[in-house]
Amino acid sequence: MSRGLTIGEFAQLTHLSVRTLRRYHESGLIEPASIDPVSGYRYYTSDQIPTAQVIHRLRQLDVPLSDVAKILATEDTEERADLVGGHLRRLEAQLDRTRAAVTSLHQLLRPDKDLLPVELRSAPPRTVAAVKGFVDHGEVLSWYAEAMAELDAAVTGLQSLGPPGGRYANELFTGGRGAVLVYRPVADPPIRGRVTPVNLPAAELAVAVHFGPHDDIDVTYGRLGTWVVEHALAVDGPVHETYLVGPRDDPDPRAWRTEIGWPVFRLAAG
Repeated sequence: MSRGLTIGEFAQLTHLSVRTLRRYHESGLIEPASIDPVSGYRYYTSDQIPTAQVIHRLRQLDVPLSDVAKILATEDTEERADLVGGHLRRLEAQLDRTRAAVTSLHQLLRPDKDLLPVELRSAPPRTVAAVKGFVDHGEVLSWYAEAMAELDAAVTGLQSLGPPGGRYANELFTGGRGAVLVYRPVADPPIRGRVTPVNLPAAELAVAVHFGPHDDIDVTYGRLGTWVVEHALAVDGPVHETYLVGPRDDPDPRAWRTEIGWPVFRLAAG
């Protein structure tokens, strides 16, 4: 009777190195079907090839060995799908961060940098429906999504007076934590949960529009800041963002338009 496939033969069939197979054996991921008690040679069966290939694919996706062991150990297909799905979501988030960094680098390294159209504008005072918070910089996106969902529910059926927007304190960027406010301009702003009427004061702003997703919005911030240094006097106050076109308006990020308003004091002409 055949003793099975030698470790070298099994390595050739699975495209896993002998060294890798030994490490997987030591980790308990895939053990030889038998081990010769005299020579210590490891032997595998053809039935183990699919398992080895699954391990190989999971490791290609950088799934940790401990998670690979959990995936192989469970016989519940839903639990197994949840384990794999969780790792895939982490990979997708990492890929999104990589794409964002690449997009920003392309913008920053572009030698023929386009001039950024900037407009000086007076924003009048107004009362809006808003949600306020004090947030860590890394939690802004999740906080924003929850706050806007709460706002949407609170103002359903009320007359809209313009696109939604946000106010972001300087400390959020300089210290990593600061005051954040998101709002929707509506007639008769309600009081509901965290949603309350908020009076936005008048402000003088240097305004520019960022086109597309927010992956490289920091580049637009930088260019607008450069313009302010050269043409106006920056003043202390929160950065204004107005979401002219966003995910609620168009699912295609290429269509998004975000207006950035930098508080300024106008300098004399010339």
